[in-house]
Amino acid sequence: MLLLELVSLYKNPLLQTSLSLILAFTLSFFNLPFLFLYALQTYIHPDSQPQQSNGLRAAIRRPSDTPDLRKRNNKSKDKNNDFDESNAQIFRLRLDQSHLQSRLYIDHYCVAFTVSFVTLCSLLLQNYLDSDKNNGILANGVFVPILLSILSLYMWVMLFVRVTFERSASRRSEKQLSVVFGVLGFFFGLLVLVPDGASLVSLDFDFDVPVDGFWRVLVAALIGCFAGFLFIPAERTARSFWLGTDQIRCNLSMITCGWFTRLILYANQIFIIFSALLWIKPLAEIFVNTSGKGASATRSGFGNADKLVGHMGLLSSEFSNFRIWCLLGSSLLQIVALRPNLQMYLNEALLSWYQRLHASKVPDLDYSRAKMFLHNHFLCLVVLQFLGPPVLVLLFLGLSQIDGPSFGNFPLLSNLLPGFAFLNRVALFLAWWVTFLSALFSSVILMLHRHCILYVS
Repeated sequence: MLLLELVSLYKNPLLQTSLSLILAFTLSFFNLPFLFLYALQTYIHPDSQPQQSNGLRAAIRRPSDTPDLRKRNNKSKDKNNDFDESNAQIFRLRLDQSHLQSRLYIDHYCVAFTVSFVTLCSLLLQNYLDSDKNNGILANGVFVPILLSILSLYMWVMLFVRVTFERSASRRSEKQLSVVFGVLGFFFGLLVLVPDGASLVSLDFDFDVPVDGFWRVLVAALIGCFAGFLFIPAERTARSFWLGTDQIRCNLSMITCGWFTRLILYANQIFIIFSALLWIKPLAEIFVNTSGKGASATRSGFGNADKLVGHMGLLSSEFSNFRIWCLLGSSLLQIVALRPNLQMYLNEALLSWYQRLHASKVPDLDYSRAKMFLHNHFLCLVVLQFLGPPVLVLLFLGLSQIDGPSFGNFPLLSNLLPGFAFLNRVALFLAWWVTFLSALFSSVILMLHRHCILYVS
């Protein structure tokens, strides 16, 4: 009887723990992180060094490890600039587990995929469990998704630190801009967290409770970190969109996407921008019906348009839920668009090879060889950069929906931690902040490509 009472009392944490262990074992046993990247097409240069057998051997080699190529290029200059066509060949490979295991950051990707999936499932299960606040924080099982979320967030922050400042993975100017945006994001976070600070920047957020100095600096540091970490992923997403939708008008089917994939890329970009703008007051007021509260419409100066503001749209509570669903939908759509974006990242090296092959009668393919090597070498690093932002949005949304108990039974935690209402507001704001940064950075990069300030090569 005592055992049954204990099981009945602690059924929620037992279900949470059992689900987490089963999912972690299933993902590891069936290699689902590898299946998520299966059959992507990559391109490599053939190894044209002399071999014992006839033919060419495909290999991914560093561009510096080609002494014979330099000798052949010098000989070609002595022979009236004759072009060696064998050096211009490339091979197309379909990625499988054996290819992916040799990539850099593959172990980090597998761990991040598994931990994030388990954490999201735990957060989803918590919403459907019957939890009584009077049972305490241990009996209702809320501590399991919270601990998993803290572990997952810490893991992603450390991964973003490594991949952002990884040597040769990005340009020095991109790293410097990431630092600048991180500093600006930190000061923006300090401004938002002051009383009525969100209203100063026209954001529809209210943290309800005053924030002391320590928590204000901590949350502002998170805001600044995400502002710095998400610049390079958004820049690569914009380049993938630019190439996948054939904005350069190359008309090469092996480089661009089909019509369905283009539809996904367009929908992803538009939905991210729409979801981010829903939290800015000038647009948010259009969708909210405030006529029942006796609020007067703001004069817009556009004829009878001011009569529509505040007199049509959703109720305030319905609009709040609608914005949360939009954040959820945009993050899921980003995960759907991950494979097309990653394929366009690999095709960017193919475009570089094609451009330099047709640039002159005697093309210099050293740059395209180096670019092709780097795009293959840092494949899983780019996967982490594409997967991180939508996973962070889902994690913060899950944390914002947890209706946890108070820490009254734990005086130490009650003195150190703020209430769950404040944590929920901060989690929701961070979910919007990640989406807003992705929309802002990608839109600016696309605009710079449109005006020919940046280009894909």
